[in-house]
Amino acid sequence: QVQLVESGGGLVQPGGSLRLSCAASGRMFSAYAMGWYRQAPGKQRVMVAGITNRDRTNYADSVKGRFTISRDNTKNTVYLQMNSLRPDDTAVYYCNLYPNAEWSWGQGTQVTVSS
Repeated sequence: QVQLVESGGGLVQPGGSLRLSCAASGRMFSAYAMGWYRQAPGKQRVMVAGITNRDRTNYADSVKGRFTISRDNTKNTVYLQMNSLRPDDTAVYYCNLYPNAEWSWGQGTQVTVSS
């Protein structure tokens, strides 16, 4: 069973930046499309960004132009660079397979955007 460990969250002011990381255990990481998802308080978990095994990317409309997903297959890690953060980006962020999040969820990393 693949384990996912997210990190890099924190408290940031509006307009600030954060870089999230997700480390995945197991082999063949490079073969999988990976995605970032988020769940805001009282809302369902939604897709934020995805990256295929050929580095094609896809973003939710709400983050286009502000977030960038990338991966380093040598480290079994996927990243989410978040710029121009807004209060409505506040959520717990998770990574998983993309577009179908079929692996067990990790603990996520909390991102809070507030002045």
